[in-house]
Amino acid sequence: MPALKEAVPKYRKHKASGQAIVTIQGQDFYLGPWNSKASRVEYDRIIAEYLAAGRQLPVKVSETSDLTIVEVLARYKQFARRYYRKNGTPTGEWENIEHAIRPVLALYGRTPVKDFGPLALKAVRQKMLDGGLTRQGINARINRIKRVFRWAVSEELAPPMLAHALGTVAGLEAGRTSAPETVPVTPVSDEIVDQTLPYLSQVVADMVRFQRLTGCRPGEVCQLRPMNVDRSNAVWEYRPASHKTEHHGVKRVICIGPKAQEVLTPYLLRAANAYCFSPAESESQHRQTRHAARKTPLSCGSVPGSNRKPKAKRRPADKFQKDAYNRAIMRACEAAFGMPRDLRRASKKLSPSQKRRLCDEGGEPAVQQAEEERQHCLKLAATWCAEHCWTPNQLRHTAATEIRRQYGLEAAQVVLGHTKADTTQVYAERDMALAAEIMQKIG
Repeated sequence: MPALKEAVPKYRKHKASGQAIVTIQGQDFYLGPWNSKASRVEYDRIIAEYLAAGRQLPVKVSETSDLTIVEVLARYKQFARRYYRKNGTPTGEWENIEHAIRPVLALYGRTPVKDFGPLALKAVRQKMLDGGLTRQGINARINRIKRVFRWAVSEELAPPMLAHALGTVAGLEAGRTSAPETVPVTPVSDEIVDQTLPYLSQVVADMVRFQRLTGCRPGEVCQLRPMNVDRSNAVWEYRPASHKTEHHGVKRVICIGPKAQEVLTPYLLRAANAYCFSPAESESQHRQTRHAARKTPLSCGSVPGSNRKPKAKRRPADKFQKDAYNRAIMRACEAAFGMPRDLRRASKKLSPSQKRRLCDEGGEPAVQQAEEERQHCLKLAATWCAEHCWTPNQLRHTAATEIRRQYGLEAAQVVLGHTKADTTQVYAERDMALAAEIMQKIG
């Protein structure tokens, strides 16, 4: 019989003493006279604390001297798996937390939680510095570690002063650390986007056009469905079923003007709950285009549909994921701007057969040399992509900059769906041309 993971420990009678009792994780709790009101209240209190602690026995502050960092982080990971979820699936924050706590476990896993302090946190930060992380990335991970220990204090797993002590560790400041800076996301010019569009499928090209005109997020484009679009007014309103800040109680409404309506209209002629932009549809268009350009007679070679596996492991999905949308644009940039073919080939991982051949020819040093050459090509490819490629997020920055230049910061804030203007300023570049024009007249 399977274990009842969601079962609650029972209220029982202890025959020898006549008291009520409940057993949690092998530990007995006596509640008072059997079936009395006081025993019921005590049972409810103990069960409430047990469930609030994630089906764990609550640990009193006086007992935290025996708890180690690895035990605290194990409990936090149980909490985070349940908390950082959206629509039943883990969010990206869960993976960020996993990366943040790895150096803590590596350096201080067996250390008692009461002995972890600001100097230990700085040592963890130094390990991140040695790993080559950027300043912004290190600060973000350190803040997540602080959040973990604030949670531990709230659960009485750590001394109350620990959260305050760790809060005294300031973040790394620009120009005062050896950590590299993150390359900021900048707008992409419409000319570059137009050069890329011919190398995209029709579906992905329309996704790019729609995002550029509305300034929405990449994830909001991918999950667009006819049922989410209100077409009762001249300007349509798109309310995503899920968005980035919904857990803060923020409502998201994306206005769709005439130009974006023209792009979107053909994709609304489908079931109300079907996704407008579908990878399966894009793949079908791609196959049709290749078939139309076919030079081999149909009597020779394969015909459409003849070489498909009846039960293929990978099939085109009905909905684009953000990463797939981004990869499609990156491939189009590589084709549009001519990424060197040898650079693309050399950056691929060595196959097992290639490793065996190199090992037979020159031994382990030959394999190591090939891997070093591959890493060098990866750096060259990354440099080339930074100069020639763009991402869907840059379309949002482009739209924000244009709206701010023409209608002001508040208009850009409303269109992007930000609650604070400070966030909008990250997306919308300042109009330095306007500043130069003003100073030419009055300066």
